[in-house]
Amino acid sequence: MVLRLDELLAFTIMGPVCRMAGCGSGLSGETLTEHGHRWIGCDISRSMLDVALERETEGDLLLADMGEGLGLRPGVMDGAISISAVQWLCNADKSSHEPRLRLKAFFGSLYRCLARGARAVLQFYADNVKQTEMLVSFAMKAGFAGGVVIDWPHSSKAKKSYLVLTCGTSSVASLPKGKGENGEMCSSDDDDDGDESNDDQTVGTYGRNRSNKRQKVNKKNGRGKDWLLRKKEQMRKRGRDVPADTKYTGRKRKTRF
Repeated sequence: MVLRLDELLAFTIMGPVCRMAGCGSGLSGETLTEHGHRWIGCDISRSMLDVALERETEGDLLLADMGEGLGLRPGVMDGAISISAVQWLCNADKSSHEPRLRLKAFFGSLYRCLARGARAVLQFYADNVKQTEMLVSFAMKAGFAGGVVIDWPHSSKAKKSYLVLTCGTSSVASLPKGKGENGEMCSSDDDDDGDESNDDQTVGTYGRNRSNKRQKVNKKNGRGKDWLLRKKEQMRKRGRDVPADTKYTGRKRKTRF
């Protein structure tokens, strides 16, 4: 996984200093060290960082919540990677968490700490298309150009999505190609061959100044029982007092005369 991120980062044309968001026990950092990169890793879990210290990893370790910003000097990093971490910013795990504010803080601080022309590659697993769109949207608002690259798009097990971002580019940046089913490289736009499991297809390539047009919502299909249950669960995560779910929840009432 780290080698693939390194490949997408294209370190051959950038400097050696890398930021890892969600570094965990430092296993991925060891691969970066072997390839001659200096790195700084942050993680929200103290126990995972303790494991990294016990393993004597060579990177600098920070106990930090990336949803509150990265807290580094502007332009100090030559690149950034993350493995299966940024999707958690889309969730409200605590009543104090507001996903939009956390995404804004993360991508804003990431943009500031990267050198101009540097690249960030964030591997993620999105629950749905909406989460992917949230990640791309806040990255573009922070000033990045880029988009989503998908490896093995038709595999339910091997499929992986990468948010590939370039810092300080005002025009649309060209994206690397994703890996195909037989090891060949395939464009991230060639993934719609009718595979029903491929729900969250690539979002595409975007420039930092792209228009933010909202799609019209079909209220008839979007406000049923499932929508109501999701809204109630969101309110519970925010600490609100919400009535318990019953067999009558979301049931359409008959019109009384």
